[in-house]
Amino acid sequence: MRRLPVYLLIDVSGSMSGEPIEAVKNGLQTMQSALRKDPHALEQAFISLITFETAVNQIVPLTEVYKFQAPALTAGGGTSLGAALKLLAECADKEVVKGTSEQKGDWKPLVFIMTDGEPTDNIDSGLAEFQKINWGIVVACAAGSHANTDVLKKIAGENVIRLDTADSNSIAAFFKFVSSSISASSKKVDSGAETGGLDDLPPPPPEISLVKV
Repeated sequence: MRRLPVYLLIDVSGSMSGEPIEAVKNGLQTMQSALRKDPHALEQAFISLITFETAVNQIVPLTEVYKFQAPALTAGGGTSLGAALKLLAECADKEVVKGTSEQKGDWKPLVFIMTDGEPTDNIDSGLAEFQKINWGIVVACAAGSHANTDVLKKIAGENVIRLDTADSNSIAAFFKFVSSSISASSKKVDSGAETGGLDDLPPPPPEISLVKV
């Protein structure tokens, strides 16, 4: 079976303490519940969660939707986005099945990144490793006014979205968008096609705006 790998790269730095990190935990639980009700996602999608603060960790390796459990998360530390991109590339290189002359590999992975701040490390080396992977679509979300959209544009190109605030309603809207995007992409690959850009995804909720390149 050709899997649809989905990687979530979530900022859990100190500025996410309080309402934002609670909203992330609730959003992951809501996403988990929604995808378990979707037959296409249950069949096709595999989810991985990578978090970053000063340290970066793959909290959940690539896992079938029905086995995915929203983990307990705490916020603290810096914003090591460069290191997170490097780890993401390493995980995808290891976990995503590559095609051969004898069989097709997994579908191109989807990536959803959310951060509320400025990287506290140099992203260049991590970005270089990240760009070696043949991703399907990469969507980067700037949560609140302190997120650096110029950095996110280097990562996701024109697929950068913004939440005006990093409160519970906005972060819930982001995870609703992620859930509906995974569902739509799972249905699309079930018919033999892949997601190529934001136009292939459902319209985002009103709390989300597109950042112009």
